[in-house]
Parts: sequence; C-alpha cells; structure tokens
Amino acid sequence: MAIETSCDETSCAVVVGSSVLSSVVSSQVDLHKKWGGIVPEAAARAHLEALLPAIETALEGSGLSLQDMAGVAVCNRPGLVGALSVGVTAAKAIAYSRRLPLIGVHHLEGHILSVLTLSPDVPFPHVCLTVSGGHTEIVRVHGPLSYEMVGQTLDDAAGEAFDKAARLLGLGYPGGRAIQEQAALGNSKRYKLPKGLSGGTLNFSFSGLKTAILRLVESEGDRLSVPDAAACIQETIASVLAERAMKAADLLGAQALTLVGGVAANTRLRSLLSKECERAGLSFFTPDPKYCTDNAAMIGIAGSLRLACGQQDGFELDVFANAPLP
Repeated sequence: MAIETSCDETSCAVVVGSSVLSSVVSSQVDLHKKWGGIVPEAAARAHLEALLPAIETALEGSGLSLQDMAGVAVCNRPGLVGALSVGVTAAKAIAYSRRLPLIGVHHLEGHILSVLTLSPDVPFPHVCLTVSGGHTEIVRVHGPLSYEMVGQTLDDAAGEAFDKAARLLGLGYPGGRAIQEQAALGNSKRYKLPKGLSGGTLNFSFSGLKTAILRLVESEGDRLSVPDAAACIQETIASVLAERAMKAADLLGAQALTLVGGVAANTRLRSLLSKECERAGLSFFTPDPKYCTDNAAMIGIAGSLRLACGQQDGFELDVFANAPLP
C-alpha cells in the first residue's frame, strides 16, 4: 500500500511491483482555486478528511485487504510539512498495527519511476526530465534506485512559471491546464519571450520569463491577446525544456528519454519531445497523464523496489520540506 500527501492531492494506491491494482486521487483544486494557489494549512486539513476514505476505496478497488499487504510506502520528502505529516502518520499507524515494513519515499523518485506504470521495460540507463510545480530537473537514471542529477532550475520550477503566467493573464488556478486550453486558440509566434540561460548549460531559469510576462501584460494592456500570450508562454517553456533534455541525452549518450511530473501532462511538451526523440533515434517514454500529477501509485512502485532490496525505515521516520534526491 502506498500513500501520497505531499501537496494538494490525497492519494492511496495498491501496487504489486510496477503493476497498479488500484489508484485513488482526491484533488484539492476546487478548494485552493478561490485563493489562486495552495494554502498549506488548508491542504493539511483537507488531507485529514480525505485520507481514510481514499485508503478504503483503494483497498476495495484492489480486491485486497490490509492482511494481504507486504509493506506500506509513504512520501515523506520533500513537500509541505503539514501535508506530509498526515500521510506519514497514517502510514506509521497501519504499519505498526499490521506489523508491516514502513518505507519512506522521496517525491521526486516517485515521479522518476512513474514511467514504469506504462513502460515496465524502459531501458537503463536513461535520461529523465522531471517537471512539475515544484521540480524542474534532468536526472541520469543509471538503474532503479540509482540517480544522478545533471541539470536543474536555478530559481523557479516550470510549473510555477505556468501558474504565475496564468494569474497574470487572469486565467486562474491551476495555471498549466488553463494556459494549455488558451494556447490551443492562439498564435505561438506573436510575442517574443526570453528562454533564460543560454550556452551549453543543462540548467534552467524561469524567473526572467515571469518578469517578461508581467511587462508584456502591463505594456499591452487591453490590446493583449490572451490566447496568443498563452501560446507563446507554452511554446517558450516547452521548447527550452525539450532543448535541455535533448542536449543532456546527447552529451550522456543516452538511448532513451523519459518525461515525468505534473507538467509532463502538457500535450505540447509531450508532442515536441516525442518528435525530437524520433528525429534523434531515441526511445521516448512518458506515463499516462493520470500518473503525471501527484499520485500514490508512483510512491508504491518506488517503495516496492526499495522493499525488494531489503530497505525499510523505522517508526522515527520524519518529514522534510526539502531533501536531495537519494
């Protein structure tokens, strides 16, 4: 059994290896929409209300009971401390009462391994582009549970840039989905926006893009075409992500590229990377969109692999707002 409560989605799943028997996700989007972003205290309270029903539904969906579980995996880092605490406390209670192994999982590791839900035979080593509201990293995945960070954002995550841009355009929250919907109606070449860092770097910077969008909105005023602006923003972010990922794959001699994380659900980014990989002769893998956003299935896969290697944690397992990839 796996539990994920790192941010604004309450999720529980039952997995066997990389096979997902059931996956339940209770989203808090409607709750946080009125504030235009995630309120940590509200997120933690919502997890308290939603977690037990999610656990019960996941067990029912799997056709199994707690007696059938071999272990309990839970995301304990990084994330909102209050939100993480709800999931970890529940996982400890289940593990203690059923005398099951407890496995703490890094959120980013879960995303990296989420590709196994659709492609259990993804080749190793490979390059993984992880993009979400809190993460933008390029990781060399040497094998299951063996990772090397080769590129990352120096300031804001790509998902954060989408959210900020959406607020500036008056599109609300969550930003990524709103930008994508408007971009489908717009001209992606109308406004020129900066791509951040240049040269041979594998790192990213989106703070300059956010400033440029603010200036665009202020200078254009009522003349601003929201669909065109959204299209330009999406194209700028997608193109720089694809460019860096392909550069990393070339430099590292990778045979495959994976795309994971919440922003991996963006259709333009998926299409662009798929075409670039085909052109370069690389295999391309990305999960079904339902496993791109935060979910417990990915935590379960990581936990299953760690348990198979004999790894488990004690009941002193703590939560951390920030933590390096293991």
